Amino acid sequence: MFYNFPEDSVFLVTGGAGFIGSNLCEVLLELGYKVRCLDDLSNGLQSNVDIFTQNPNYQFIHGDIRDYETCMIACKDVDYVLHQAAWGSVPRSIELPLLYESINVGGTLNMLEASRKNGVKRFVYASSSSVYGDEPNLPKIEGREGNLLSPYALTKKSNEGWAKQYTLHYGLATYGLRYFNVFGKRQNPNSTYAAVIPKFINCMMNGEDVTIYGDGTQSRDFTFIDNVVHANLLACLASEKHAGLSFNVACGEQITLLQLVDELRNLLDFSGGIKFFPKRRGDILHSNADFSLAKEKLGFQPVFYFMDGIQKTVEWYAKQRCCYHSK
Repeated sequence: MFYNFPEDSVFLVTGGAGFIGSNLCEVLLELGYKVRCLDDLSNGLQSNVDIFTQNPNYQFIHGDIRDYETCMIACKDVDYVLHQAAWGSVPRSIELPLLYESINVGGTLNMLEASRKNGVKRFVYASSSSVYGDEPNLPKIEGREGNLLSPYALTKKSNEGWAKQYTLHYGLATYGLRYFNVFGKRQNPNSTYAAVIPKFINCMMNGEDVTIYGDGTQSRDFTFIDNVVHANLLACLASEKHAGLSFNVACGEQITLLQLVDELRNLLDFSGGIKFFPKRRGDILHSNADFSLAKEKLGFQPVFYFMDGIQKTVEWYAKQRCCYHSK
């Protein structure tokens, strides 16, 4: 892909040691830009970014977005902020609502303010498909949201509101990206709250039964990581006319968990079983996106769909199996 940024562009990736953040850092460095990574390593892994330490264009800042002065230092002389730092997981957010508010909302406010004060050109941030809540219609379309079903979803919706205020009142060009079930390399399979694809892959590689909460007919618009990286960079180049908006980032596909298990079975030659447990609080039954707004305003089109993405992901985990460790 070709992205027309000035050669001396400086990018700040918050949560840069995490799954999405480290993939963003990698692509930006490959393109020859300067990259500053801000992470407190509460969720991210140092091993995700160790591969960048010898690159003269890479800088790591160990810091917390809840600390405003850290955010100010991180944003100094930065052109583009890609704000990925957050705590994920719907179930965990129900257990720890105050922590989620302080990190996901308070930390984002710090980053918005620091970006404004430092004259950042574009502030692109991670929102989530969870903001659609219990809205039953498919596909999910921006502007047609339902009741929020978790503290995590509330924090992401709050971020969208604050970002819009910073565009409206302070002239900071903000762009929200509503990610739909992102998967790919460097997604940690070892956490209690790990996403379903790395968890399933890990279980199958270890010869263990997989666990499904619900009957497995729930569906997701699984989105390969390369699509998310692509959307972030397109948003950095978007017209200011579209600032303050949020966009679906997905493939427009609908894959059930049972279909996912079948596909992984084939790729991994897995013969184990499935353990079914009751549906978890806050989980959405079906998720499928209309990305036409992102296509129109950002020029976004998926670069990989589910089948290609899941094959690339399995291949990566197979190569990493001997050296992938939990934090």
